Amino acid sequence: MTRFRPCIDLHQGKVKQIVGGSLRDHGDGPRENFVSDQPPAWFASRFRADNLTGGHVIKLGPGNEDAARQALAAWPGGLQLGGGIQPANAAEWLDAGASHLIVTSCLFSPAGEFLPETLAALVKTVGADRLVIDLSCKRSATGWTVAMNRWQTLTNLEVTHATLDLLAPSCAEFLIHAADVEGLCMGIDAELVSHLGQWGKLPVTYAGGAATMDDLRLVDQAGNGRVDVTVGSALDIFGGTGVAYRDLVSWNARPSGPAT
Repeated sequence: MTRFRPCIDLHQGKVKQIVGGSLRDHGDGPRENFVSDQPPAWFASRFRADNLTGGHVIKLGPGNEDAARQALAAWPGGLQLGGGIQPANAAEWLDAGASHLIVTSCLFSPAGEFLPETLAALVKTVGADRLVIDLSCKRSATGWTVAMNRWQTLTNLEVTHATLDLLAPSCAEFLIHAADVEGLCMGIDAELVSHLGQWGKLPVTYAGGAATMDDLRLVDQAGNGRVDVTVGSALDIFGGTGVAYRDLVSWNARPSGPAT
């Protein structure tokens, strides 16, 4: 059964919703759909009160450390954390209250070559049961290619069932942003969701493009109930108009079975 997983995206110390492909190291700033007046701890406390488990905090670039710690302190052990995680700092973020650590960019060289030795070091430091591998990706001629550095750099890793099989022993679950549709509120990448649902050997959370409750139903159907989903820019607590937060709380509380 597909569950809603909450998210807190941090940029420059604030809770924001941005268009995924617009985030750059240089030049104009990202396209922002929403900037919250509420601190990250407000969102974490609300998710905790509504028992929305398995959510994540993502640090999008520098300047988010204090904000991330505030969110984790509001729900110790209740949120995963990603953004800038590497073997050298992994332990401190677990100590700060993260339930799991989400990793992408540190698993690749600056040129985008996969580094299995870094993954092995993380597993040794953190344990596979507390690692989430983020295979956020962009469409390519061969399907979907993993993108790192806030989705700016394409890697040599494809999101295939073979890749998932290769990485599965080293993590507890996967997080996959569809960067091409992230923040656009124009619908999910149903083909990618179906591809993930056909695998189904570990928990997988999909993010990107969800605009209405119909998109959650589509994830449930296309993913065979094996793929969870996040909702960002369309959500009313993030300034959106397509999805009501209370409806998502009710969605997670529904009995197991096909979506209705």
